Amino acid sequence: MAYRRRRDDWRRFEAILGAEGEAGRRIRLAILMLAGIIVVGTSGYIVLGWNFMDALYMTVITVGTVGFEEVRNLDESVAGRLWTIVLIISGVAVLGYATTSLVALAVEGTVRNYFRSRRMRAEIGKLHGHYILCGYGRVGRQVAAEFTLDGVPFVVVEQDSRTVEECLADGYLALFGEASDDGVLEEAGIMRARGLIAAVDSDADNVFVVLSARKLNPALHIVARASSDSSAAKLEIAGADRTLSPYAVGGRRLASLATQPLVVDFLDVVTRGEKGIEFRLEEFVVPKNSSIAEHTIGELKIGERTGAIVLAFRTADGTFDTTPSAGDRLHAGDTLIVLGSRDQITRLERLMRGEEVT
Repeated sequence: MAYRRRRDDWRRFEAILGAEGEAGRRIRLAILMLAGIIVVGTSGYIVLGWNFMDALYMTVITVGTVGFEEVRNLDESVAGRLWTIVLIISGVAVLGYATTSLVALAVEGTVRNYFRSRRMRAEIGKLHGHYILCGYGRVGRQVAAEFTLDGVPFVVVEQDSRTVEECLADGYLALFGEASDDGVLEEAGIMRARGLIAAVDSDADNVFVVLSARKLNPALHIVARASSDSSAAKLEIAGADRTLSPYAVGGRRLASLATQPLVVDFLDVVTRGEKGIEFRLEEFVVPKNSSIAEHTIGELKIGERTGAIVLAFRTADGTFDTTPSAGDRLHAGDTLIVLGSRDQITRLERLMRGEEVT
């Protein structure tokens, strides 16, 4: 496990170095040039009649300019002296080039970002009951904005290093890597997560993400983006609980805005809970051993005790009741859909926990 962690850290560091940028390219070039000088220098001494170890040692101490004594006496070898002069000049030039590149790399903040990502992964390790957002494209950005608005904890998994930097700049927790990689999902806390959103641009990639997530956490609630009905069916077979097509949703919303604009505005108000708006929609699952389980809505007097209005509820087997009455009995696992203010919702939460509410 320790080896795997070190290997993953090195891969991330390589990814940072490999990000587009002049400093990263200069570092790679300097490493290649230094390796080339060592190979060429060693070969030159071998041509002059030296054995391999003597040639390699002489090349390294010459390029490194450490000032050690010559392996062999070059007083009578004009070719050896000339070759050593060439190595000294080349070595100093390459080392200077590498030094300036490292300084530029530090100035760009790449190394600083690497250690920042380590601290960020420590923060991700503290999350529980969060959501994993796979993909930070057009759909993923909107999901992140909605989560932030609702105060929902989440972590973004993105395979593009530049996009990861954008996530960090926006103040989000983010991991670099393939969302279908088991190791990346485990690092994102999939075993502690409440749900996962597969919002990668490719439907095929989303299928692999859903398969990996479902294998690691069978109880995870998974929502996936789909571009077509056929893709949605495959995602559901792979293990997605819900699928959504942005194009279908956008089309329905445009039609509703054209025919029922006030209805759309009202739903936006109660579902988004915008500032200055008193009421909003919430859903609550009746927990096991809850004091309200096995009681009717009339017996609980939810409206009188909390002020919240029960608009509908769904039973544990998936049946919806959109016209609940006082005689309907609630069971553990049922989901209530209620409308109320923040204080009313808070009182309902207390009631569901078995606390006394007046």
